[in-house]
Amino acid sequence: MKIRKVTILGSTGSIGVNALKVIENLKEDIRVIGLSCNKNIDLLINQIKTFNPLYVSIADEETYHNFKSKITNYNIELLKGRNGLLEISSICDNDLIINGLVGSSGMEPTLCAVKKGINVALANKESLVMAGSLIEKAMNKSGAKIFPVDSEHSAIWQCLSGEVLSDVNRLILTGSGGPFRTRALDTFADISVSEALAHPNWEMGRKISIDSATMMNKGFELIEAFWLFKLDAKKIDIIIHPQSIIHSMVEFMDSSIKAQIGVPDMKVPIQYALTYPRHVWAPWESLNFSKVNKLTFEDPDYNRFPCLVLAKKSLKRLGSSPTALNLSNDYAVERFLKGEIPFNKIHKINKESMDRHEWIKEPNLNDIKELDIWIKNYVYSF
Repeated sequence: MKIRKVTILGSTGSIGVNALKVIENLKEDIRVIGLSCNKNIDLLINQIKTFNPLYVSIADEETYHNFKSKITNYNIELLKGRNGLLEISSICDNDLIINGLVGSSGMEPTLCAVKKGINVALANKESLVMAGSLIEKAMNKSGAKIFPVDSEHSAIWQCLSGEVLSDVNRLILTGSGGPFRTRALDTFADISVSEALAHPNWEMGRKISIDSATMMNKGFELIEAFWLFKLDAKKIDIIIHPQSIIHSMVEFMDSSIKAQIGVPDMKVPIQYALTYPRHVWAPWESLNFSKVNKLTFEDPDYNRFPCLVLAKKSLKRLGSSPTALNLSNDYAVERFLKGEIPFNKIHKINKESMDRHEWIKEPNLNDIKELDIWIKNYVYSF
């Protein structure tokens, strides 16, 4: 078997750390040639010592200079800043890029990779939410593929294996409902950062934990599924499943349903993206059905989670609407984490940003960058 050369974007984040655990299990088949991070150089140095990459990119320039003085015994090409991140994403020696970057910063690296014909294992759902049309066009031209890493999209991908897409009646994305599924609505203004970060089932980074608490994350997954699986948006549903055991389902025209089931562990979808189309042995915990007391389901409460309504609205209009929603959410969550706005203002800011931005039917990369500037200024004006 040919050894695959892999670069991990966001190697010190939650996805990156789990990806490297998976690669340790697959070390005879995979060679890590590139790592990127923002500021966590202590962890990055440990990763370099273990995996000996050829390229390292550090986004924060001050951190880059501190790092440069600490690494002297390794033959590494160091890249810095935003340009360094885009360069490491475009190195043609890569067989696969694992994009574990957080938020809108991950969009352009995905676009750079697929333009070069490099396959992407995508955990950064914002890439397709912000620039689905641009990425799709680049993939069609280069032949690159996207392998979904989000547990829900990986589940659908696995359920669709060997199936005929025209036989699909609908996709069913599951979501736990996060930490506030049953909390009194009149207390949402009092939700603290620590409460919003405490997801009941998954261990995740700060940004995605807040998105899970507002269910903006599930709204973005709805949009991502539209681009990944080429189905009409009306055929993509969301169901609340608090136990996070069924990761998503596919219903076919004959009413039969396939589900992908397992313990909530991101290493599982990461490994499948690395070993596709095979399910190779792994030491991760497997599901013990005798200990699963119940599996429950309920419809989403759109009054409780208005970000889902915004996602559906943006998907219906497309163009720059999902882009504006995504960018606004990045900055609104940033402000919430800083303690500058209450939890229940996130969706209000997102709605205002999406409604008030100057809509573009087919935004190009420059349009997206200009919209980013406008949205940031607008969100910080509240």
